[in-house]
Amino acid sequence: MLAAPINPADINMIQGTYPLLSPLPAVGGNEGVGEVLEVGRSVTALKPGDWVIPANAGLGTWRTRGVFPEEMLLKVPNDIPVFCAATLSVNPCTAFRVLADFESLVPGDSVIQNAANSGVGQAVIQIARASGIKTINVVRDRPDLPKLVERLMALGADHVITEEMLRKPEMKDIFKSIPRPRLALNCVGGKSTTEMLRHLQPKGTMVTYGGMAKQPVMVPVSAFIFRDVRLRGFWMTQWRKDHAQDQESVAAMMNALCQLIRRGQLTAPACTEVPLQDYRAALEASMKPFVSSKQILLL
Repeated sequence: MLAAPINPADINMIQGTYPLLSPLPAVGGNEGVGEVLEVGRSVTALKPGDWVIPANAGLGTWRTRGVFPEEMLLKVPNDIPVFCAATLSVNPCTAFRVLADFESLVPGDSVIQNAANSGVGQAVIQIARASGIKTINVVRDRPDLPKLVERLMALGADHVITEEMLRKPEMKDIFKSIPRPRLALNCVGGKSTTEMLRHLQPKGTMVTYGGMAKQPVMVPVSAFIFRDVRLRGFWMTQWRKDHAQDQESVAAMMNALCQLIRRGQLTAPACTEVPLQDYRAALEASMKPFVSSKQILLL
């Protein structure tokens, strides 16, 4: 292995609260990039020197070396930055799918999302920008808010607002220059998600792919009756299971993301590099509030 990030789902798996749990004893980590050192005689799709990422969750990437069947790995180009490859299989794929699979968005449309500084949020901003789609990005208020706003705007965000702003009349000013969103992306839950939903177009869709606040999604009855909003869920692991026999769709997604990376339109999230022996410090840092830098284990 070359590098592997620490994601919230990795922590949840260790805590035993994630829907997917590996049999014990287990190696942590669902994402990362490795270099093939040797292959068996019957292996045809991979060769020494190739870069590979997990084909599915649960591989156990926080390790220096491993022996795997070739169907458990996906080859990725080794001409992209190593941190882009290491963080490719979860967050960018989630961002790609939620933007593509729920609403037929066209250039000029808009999307609203919370947790905009998360790995998925940063990928949504960049993929949307490359497609001509406007983004309204909601973040929690924090001491270094101006710095965070500057960083998200540099990625291509059109608007960055706090959760408190969602409730204010000034929100109307945003919709003077861009249309109300047809798609909302929720990774938080609780009150801020309810407020975000109010800004959707009639017949718009809100997709929930995370629940960082550990609070339920509350929806006013009027949103269903009078605006016919749609609530959907998305889990990348389930998408991969559903498309296990559809390698064409998987390859098309990976190729599209790698092309964006090559063109400089999709970068890795802000990362903090941590040697594997310091994994305890990395795990602790990944669970602190208001952390916008992803911990990456160097293997």
